Amino acid sequence: MTLTGQSLIGAASVNGANGAFHGVNARTGEALEPAFGGATANDLERACALAEAAFDTFRETSLEARAVFLETIGQQIESIGDELIERCMTETGLPRARLEGERGRTIGQLKLFAAVLRQGDYVDARIDPAQPERKPMPRVDLRLRNIALGPVAVFGASNFPLAFSVAGGDTASALAAGCPVVVKAHSAHPGTSELVGRAIQRAVAQCGMPEGVFSLLFDSGIDIGRALVADRRIKAVGFTGSRAAGVALMKIANAREEPIPVYAEMSAINPVVLLPHALAARGEQIARQFAAALTLGAGQFCTNPGLVLAVDGEALRAFERAASAVLSDAAAQTMLTPGIHANFCAGVERLAHAPQVERVGSGAQGGAYDAQAALFATGAQTFLANPALRDEVFGPASLIVRCQDLNELHEVLKSIEGQLTVSVHLEAADHDASRTLLPTLERKAGRVLANGFGTGVEVGHAMVHGGPFPATSDARTTSVGSRAIERFLRPVSYQDWPDDLLPLALRHGNPAQLARRVDGAIRHEDKQHG
Repeated sequence: MTLTGQSLIGAASVNGANGAFHGVNARTGEALEPAFGGATANDLERACALAEAAFDTFRETSLEARAVFLETIGQQIESIGDELIERCMTETGLPRARLEGERGRTIGQLKLFAAVLRQGDYVDARIDPAQPERKPMPRVDLRLRNIALGPVAVFGASNFPLAFSVAGGDTASALAAGCPVVVKAHSAHPGTSELVGRAIQRAVAQCGMPEGVFSLLFDSGIDIGRALVADRRIKAVGFTGSRAAGVALMKIANAREEPIPVYAEMSAINPVVLLPHALAARGEQIARQFAAALTLGAGQFCTNPGLVLAVDGEALRAFERAASAVLSDAAAQTMLTPGIHANFCAGVERLAHAPQVERVGSGAQGGAYDAQAALFATGAQTFLANPALRDEVFGPASLIVRCQDLNELHEVLKSIEGQLTVSVHLEAADHDASRTLLPTLERKAGRVLANGFGTGVEVGHAMVHGGPFPATSDARTTSVGSRAIERFLRPVSYQDWPDDLLPLALRHGNPAQLARRVDGAIRHEDKQHG
């Protein structure tokens, strides 16, 4: 397919007239063709107007129709073939195997939400039948279901150009909920975004969905993204990116006449706790696994292990030596953009020059935009006294905190901000210490791991990819897994409505054949009470 550099507004392709930008070859820094035109205020107006016009029709499409729509998007993405992988490799520097796996995950997410729709539990249909004879007061007939919030703005992520971008988890879950989506493409991979956007556009047409169900806007700066969040027709935002950008969008959303939720995944250093018996028994093995997790994908994962906590001693120093040895042989890898590379280098320099912080390991050097892994260490009291040491360095860099004992380690854990993950490496003899730490771990992270690392986020029903601020803007939600649909829903209660005016999910006889909670008990069918 020939890339055009156009925004996709409903069924139309539009040349943006608000400045222009190019994708960049991540390995060389060279501009890629074509130029992408920035969307104008009129383009934004048209996309949001179409989304609003599509909303009431789209949200009441049958669960099966929406499931087929999501599956069709996946089929259309797959049909792009190698062209998608090759363009994405050029724009991001990510290897073929990684991107082929990410494409599979993207399609898998769409299939997951198709299954969620067919099961129908997310509707959460509840019925409290009328009790006109109840004393001293009759009970009215009350019925409840979840409905879609409204049009959703989705911001593509730099580090997952497929699975967290145009057709990623935010888009898939919002569409599953019945929300039209307006995507602001990430400028780091515009060609990849256009290819996927056109796949969704084809699926909209093939499935006969209202054209406003999907639009894709390119932004030559930040004005269109900000205006999208401020637009009165947008009812929620999905975002993955930096803390500064996420907080800026939250402020815009909260300052609106009608504030809206922003589901932002922003910043995490994902501590790894090495308990004494585990460290003594298999410290070198853990060190090899840690180094592999740290350098995976050039460290550009939001679950990258950026902090290690352990009690100081010979076992920890042996861990440091083993990790350093592995890192010294780790090839430098191209980072997603020259800008991300520059920020990584600046973060490493800050750690290198921080008082009482020592470098204990470095990776191999590479090309102009390649990340050289870096491992540092400091004492617990230094860490506690310097809040800047808790800042995320996006890339393959990590800081080891040497603690005097488990009490000091616990103090360090209590001092950190919210995280996506916390990992604990333990043996049976460490269980008592683990029990002591677990309540703090639960308060600090959305996912707590035993004997593993946070990299590798399973897309399923029990996954939580979220956590207390600043990991995310709302710790009650997840951006990965089937529960992600809940972000884009709200409950509505219907009192004493005639049966033929009720939505199918709540009518007598259960024509939608959903599991429903009737008088508090879950039933799959109830002819008598509704």
